[in-house]
Amino acid sequence: MLDKLNAALSFHQNALRIRAQRQELIAANIANADTPNYKARDVDFRAALGKALAGNAAENVTAATTSPQHIAAEPMNTSALGMLSGDTLYRQMVQGSVDGNTVDMDVERNQFADNAVRYEASLTMLNGQIKKLLTAIQGQ
Repeated sequence: MLDKLNAALSFHQNALRIRAQRQELIAANIANADTPNYKARDVDFRAALGKALAGNAAENVTAATTSPQHIAAEPMNTSALGMLSGDTLYRQMVQGSVDGNTVDMDVERNQFADNAVRYEASLTMLNGQIKKLLTAIQGQ
């Protein structure tokens, strides 16, 4: 039963975690708009979500056992934690700058707003899915 609930909600869970981390990257770009030689970073959302859903975004982490009486734990994929370190890309420079900074505030504001709207849409869809599951469980 729990496997089915997890499967039903894992897509939105991964999407929300990746969107939240993308929002942090974009916010860092905006915060460093005046930092010399700062390179704007972003995430390819589609690729990161595909890796997270496939379960190979990062290597598996296993629990250490110090006694033969310990119960073996299933490996945990760190992609479930939303780690994007390998998926972070640098944005192409739109307009050159003297100090080597590649942050374009118009692009960053646009990406920030777009990501926020998509995050909110994912929350709305997740909320609807949870309501459907509760209706099915309660038998109404």
